[in-house]
Amino acid sequence: MNMGSSSHLKRLAMPRSWPLPRKTTIWVTRPSPGGHSLERCMPVNLIVRDVLGRAQTSREVRFIVHNELVKVDGRVCKDPRRGVGLMDVLTLGDENFRCMLDANGRLRYVKISSEEASWKIVRIEGKTTIKGGKTQLNLHDGRNMIVDEAEQYKTGDSLKIALPDQKIIEHIAFVEGVRCYLIGGTHVGEMAAMKERIVKQSSMPNEVAFDDFGTTEVNVFVVGDASVPIMEVKA
Repeated sequence: MNMGSSSHLKRLAMPRSWPLPRKTTIWVTRPSPGGHSLERCMPVNLIVRDVLGRAQTSREVRFIVHNELVKVDGRVCKDPRRGVGLMDVLTLGDENFRCMLDANGRLRYVKISSEEASWKIVRIEGKTTIKGGKTQLNLHDGRNMIVDEAEQYKTGDSLKIALPDQKIIEHIAFVEGVRCYLIGGTHVGEMAAMKERIVKQSSMPNEVAFDDFGTTEVNVFVVGDASVPIMEVKA
């Protein structure tokens, strides 16, 4: 039974991916329900105040949000509990940040240029046929996109999309030699070129082989030639 409110989370129980100290206060803000899992996003309130240090209190963050100074993926954010997750772009005034993972699997908000803030990479998690026989792509950040020529898009592929209009700039296929970003496992936060995709004919998860190691497919995020910031320093 959950004794806390739906808007809060005990600090000791917060995900290990959140780069915050555990023993300062009892409660911490819980992100509003959204496209990202709890482990893969943090609420705007905590990012602005505790991670980026652009505010001292939650009240100051609410003031910033109320004055429409915060955008997520190019759209004005009106909820200080809105989750900003993997590959999302957070705009704070004139500054832009992309959510990435460091070598310890912790969420980091890396400063990027305004040009880089005009797009993001999304991974295709699945495909659904909807009314009218059209195909809808289900993406890792919770958004869905209806596409023509659906057969060319496969689960595990990525799309580079424009922000905020979500037009597809590039389709990045999950094929041999493609540049990948590791979002789980012992090599989290690293880049590597895929050598082979091993599809299992059983209930076992598919695997991906690289030059020096292998991992399960769920840990692999295809980015191709996109300029994705990497956290070099272990924190």
